[in-house]
Amino acid sequence: MEQARSTISKIFNGEPHTYTRFNLTQNMEGDTSQVEMKLSSDVDEEVGENGVGEHRHSNSNGKPYVAQKLGRTPKNLCFMAAGILLVFIIGYLIGYMTEGKKEAAPVCASSVSNIEGDVPHETGAAPLMDWDDVKHLLADKFTAAKLEKAFSEFSAVSHQAGSPTDEYLGNRVLQRFKEYGMKTWTDEHFIKVQEAPTSGYNRIIFKQTSEDRPKGFLSYSKTGSVQGAVLYARYGQEADFRQLRGQNVDMNGRVMLVRRGKISYAEKVANAAKMNASAVLIYPDPSDYSFGDNTELYGHVHLGSGDPYTPGFPSFNHTQFPPVESSGLPKILAQTISWNMASNILRGLGGPNNPEGWEGYIKLGDVNDTITVDVQNVLTEKKINNVFGVIKGFVDSDRYVVIGAQRDAWGPGFAASTVGTTVLVELARSISDMVKNDGFKPRRSIVFASWTAGEYGSVGATEWLEGYLSSLNMKAFTYISLDGIVTGQNGFKVAASPLLHTLIEKTLKEVKNKEITLFNQFAKNDWESTILEQMQMDNAAYPFLAFSGIPSVAFRFSSNNAEYKYLGTLEDTLENLNIATSKQVPQLAEAAGRFAGHMALRLVHDHLLQMDLMKYYKIIRSQVVRINGKVRDVQRLNPQLLPKTITMQWLISALGSYSRAAQNLQTDIQNSDLEDIETCRIINDRIMAVERNLLSHYVSPIEVPFRHILGGSGQHTFKALIKHLDNLKTDNLQADAELFRSQFALATWTIQGCANSLAGNIWSLDNEI
Repeated sequence: MEQARSTISKIFNGEPHTYTRFNLTQNMEGDTSQVEMKLSSDVDEEVGENGVGEHRHSNSNGKPYVAQKLGRTPKNLCFMAAGILLVFIIGYLIGYMTEGKKEAAPVCASSVSNIEGDVPHETGAAPLMDWDDVKHLLADKFTAAKLEKAFSEFSAVSHQAGSPTDEYLGNRVLQRFKEYGMKTWTDEHFIKVQEAPTSGYNRIIFKQTSEDRPKGFLSYSKTGSVQGAVLYARYGQEADFRQLRGQNVDMNGRVMLVRRGKISYAEKVANAAKMNASAVLIYPDPSDYSFGDNTELYGHVHLGSGDPYTPGFPSFNHTQFPPVESSGLPKILAQTISWNMASNILRGLGGPNNPEGWEGYIKLGDVNDTITVDVQNVLTEKKINNVFGVIKGFVDSDRYVVIGAQRDAWGPGFAASTVGTTVLVELARSISDMVKNDGFKPRRSIVFASWTAGEYGSVGATEWLEGYLSSLNMKAFTYISLDGIVTGQNGFKVAASPLLHTLIEKTLKEVKNKEITLFNQFAKNDWESTILEQMQMDNAAYPFLAFSGIPSVAFRFSSNNAEYKYLGTLEDTLENLNIATSKQVPQLAEAAGRFAGHMALRLVHDHLLQMDLMKYYKIIRSQVVRINGKVRDVQRLNPQLLPKTITMQWLISALGSYSRAAQNLQTDIQNSDLEDIETCRIINDRIMAVERNLLSHYVSPIEVPFRHILGGSGQHTFKALIKHLDNLKTDNLQADAELFRSQFALATWTIQGCANSLAGNIWSLDNEI
């Protein structure tokens, strides 16, 4: 009977004797909670022959311990049999009563892209909260009322990067993160930026009769003074310059007068430089922007991101590199002017008429319309600090989604930075509270980042990426940008990696604005054509995608899908944003914050990362079809440039390898032991590798930072390949058949390498190299 009591005691109080492959025991101690993982063997210690869990020991006579202690009398044997029977009865009753309370074993989602049909299961490592409960918790904690109250905390009249006000706001963000119990840290850099002249001024002199001294400026312009004839070039797009060339307009040495909009300042200046212009003046046309005639414009003209004087590597104070400049720095002068200054110039232009279809004044300018442009910006060094806080995951804490927002601005920057920073901090508060007080346990971590120097070209964020390039794209699986998320109310736009498109669609159907889902409010018939847009180089999420290979997303409420006119001016205030949103800023910020929060929470909540691998297959396939058609055209029209030996066989084969690898991953998921946490981790790592493996390994990140062959910039991209073929087809002077052949081969192998990585183990590859 004593033995029976001991066995019963072990059932209720003892350690379990059998495990699945992983038993995970949580040691909860406030914010320092850790997960202990025990790897079990297939069998436990030897169990007695009677099956009640007694461990057998031997005495000096070699007799079983139980037989020696109890003896072999009929009476003792009866007691022992009764004890065994009692144990089995109690065990049966315990099993019967607890059967209905057992939680399901941890499993992963059934597919990579399916979200709605998945039924999440509980895991001993991190009890998986029902997704509806997660959404309701976020809705309860993240509200418009709390956002409106917090706006004033992160507002300032002026907070340029590196200024005392910028540092003060960074410390406020850091203090809030600490109050929420988050692990915090800062990232310090010493960067070089151009500022307006501290003594003197920039100026323009038209026909030696009128002089203007604009207060606005463009950082990273070439400095000096030039004189040339004015030439009106519309928006300064490549198509605009092609039209001017088609009219045989001489553009050599001209000062280009271009309108703000359509493309970034840096792209306008780079396009003008290709035409051998001497300078560029950029103004806001009233047909595009209806603000004051004397409104000044601010921005930068670095065709890239980050500190252009440390391209490809971080601007740490101890970095010992020889002086070097980014290839994206302009070689010509660039300056912004107000509409009042521009109208005086436009009225005085002569020369030929504008090309057909161009709006505005009808004269382009002639050689007698001379203007002097004097730019005396000053290059200065600034110390900046990025601020971080992290909510650690309970299973894969070393994998994380990053949510970021810039906090600097040229002036008040309410839409540019205040809204995003406030949403960032409020999301951190809400999710931290969910973890501490409501039992939410994210599987993976969430990093909240407050960047600075965003107005100079995502400098703070890019320097962080450059500093940790070797590890970030293996650890950070998504970046969500909160910059400029509220600039209007009648439209909604999203720019994102194709891997995230399915998740975005599901999120649009979950998040509501004015009790209407974003999908029903803005998607109309085709959500992809209505809501999705291409990610541009001046987007804050762009360096994460194109430089680091991290799937990224940026989004915004807009006014009829138009640009918010006050960005990059000193008039980006709460009052002007209220006018653009009918005083709905807190409500729109709430919807935008939930959109970001839902995506982040879904990515750290589910067993498998919700990324659709077949989206990239469709995009690559469409590019392959275009290239195939153009190769055939060139071989037909100019066979000497592309001989018949140049075929599409290998590129088509690489495309097929990617398709098979993605489909095989689906099969692996279905055939794997998905109760094994390590299996889920391996599968997620294969998914994460796709984006970074689309970065070309054949170009230098210093010389060509945006290495992504589909979303990047440079001769290695599919876009450049198609342009090469167009030039070859027309026998354009820019045609370079040898360059095309080289880049074509390298792009092909980049796709093949991505497919090989996605396939998993080297012995799983089904293609011959």
